[in-house]
Amino acid sequence: MQALLQCLSHTPLKGYFDPEAAVVQEVAGMVANLRGEVEAFDPEVIYVFWPDHLNGFFLDTMPQFCIGMAAESVGDYQTSAGPLNVPRKLAEACANAVVDADLDLAFSYRMQVDHGCAQPLEELTGALARYPVVPIFINSVAPPVVKMRRARLLGEAVGRFARERGQRALFIGSGGLSHNPPVPQMATATDPAVIERLIDNRNPSKEARDARQARTIAAAEAFTAGTSTLHPLNAEWDRRIMAQLAARDWAAIDAYRNADITAAAGGSAHEAKTWVAAVAAMDAACAGAWQAEERYYREIPEWIAGFGALTGRSD
Repeated sequence: MQALLQCLSHTPLKGYFDPEAAVVQEVAGMVANLRGEVEAFDPEVIYVFWPDHLNGFFLDTMPQFCIGMAAESVGDYQTSAGPLNVPRKLAEACANAVVDADLDLAFSYRMQVDHGCAQPLEELTGALARYPVVPIFINSVAPPVVKMRRARLLGEAVGRFARERGQRALFIGSGGLSHNPPVPQMATATDPAVIERLIDNRNPSKEARDARQARTIAAAEAFTAGTSTLHPLNAEWDRRIMAQLAARDWAAIDAYRNADITAAAGGSAHEAKTWVAAVAAMDAACAGAWQAEERYYREIPEWIAGFGALTGRSD
């Protein structure tokens, strides 16, 4: 089958606290190239593996994996609000295939997605709903989280399903790499208001969303100034996992321990599991007949991110 892979870091800080203009232009040029490749490929369906940031999924019920049968963007930061173009019957069939592969899966007919899903869709396709899309959530910020191996198995199940359907498919992995933004955790939260937001903060007021945005910007300013306690970026870790994914070294990927990921690359580095799932989906869809390419990497402290891109196309 014809398939395209694009794994890309995201950040809510674009346009709010940017690095020097040359770096912004460099990233924009890279993203524009990827978007041009998507337009030339003209996918019939997109499978996007994405992490939420406690904007659509909360601790009242936190699944590890969830497929959206319908989805709407909350419009946080500079992403658009509104519905995604989710083909319901296709998403339902994909969910059935994943469950048939012995993977526990949640599903939603009212999924809310944040910038972790909306930003790559808009940047890589030009619009939130330009193409049919199956959104696949992977819990990456609310421990306990699944192991890398489970993300791989999820991706393989989706890839096999896509291969059986035979449509031109774009697989997107959105997240990572090393970073540790100020996401509150239930294990350390003491303020009752913060705890309540972790449990259920759906559809917050504009004032509440603006306050969260201001806290994120302030954290980025402190991180860049070197006055933050946030976990540092780890280019060595980022480049290693990118190389392992490009080589499809599944033994090395499966060997990652969650505690080691957090210690080496920060609590939100678990978002790299979206890349693992997307690469595994591509590999299964193409039966290994494709080549991966590392397209970009730079540490960008202003965006609190090891920022990278990895792509591939079927032979």
